[in-house]
Amino acid sequence: MEPNARPSFIAIARIVRPRGNRGEVLADSHTDFPARFDLLRNVWLSFHDGRRQLFVLEDCWEHKGRLVFKFAGIDSIDAATELANSWVEVPADQAVTLPPGFYFDHDLAGCEVFDRQGKILGKVAEVLRITGNSQLLVRGEKGEFLVPAAAEICREISTEQKKIVVELPEGLIDLNK
Repeated sequence: MEPNARPSFIAIARIVRPRGNRGEVLADSHTDFPARFDLLRNVWLSFHDGRRQLFVLEDCWEHKGRLVFKFAGIDSIDAATELANSWVEVPADQAVTLPPGFYFDHDLAGCEVFDRQGKILGKVAEVLRITGNSQLLVRGEKGEFLVPAAAEICREISTEQKKIVVELPEGLIDLNK
């Protein structure tokens, strides 16, 4: 994908496993806007083999911190099992508009990370979400290290230029050795 290209789909959940015996599936949310599930009728499932298929979402509800989805035509445990580990996606043009200073994980992934002096530290491999605390997993010459996704540390973010300038606390990179 070109550095400035927008993905054509946005992942909003990941299916974990079947739930019950009527074709329901249990999923982890990957959106900061859970109310969006109440409005969805059609979603795309992206499978590990690269397939993407449109599904009609009949129902969705929260259960013990996870989501339960019921898709039209998925009416058995066997059918639901085939959906495990797939990503629930929507077209990028249906993405929620974020307020200034907020970013989609997919926009941060692939950004080069620089210190204030302009030295490249690595590239964001993924965003790790821990309750109340998001971390950028950065891979660079010194291996992998975590950078808190906080304004005090991530001083400049340009998703258009795929660039993040950080001001790291002393010894942060060395903590990961």
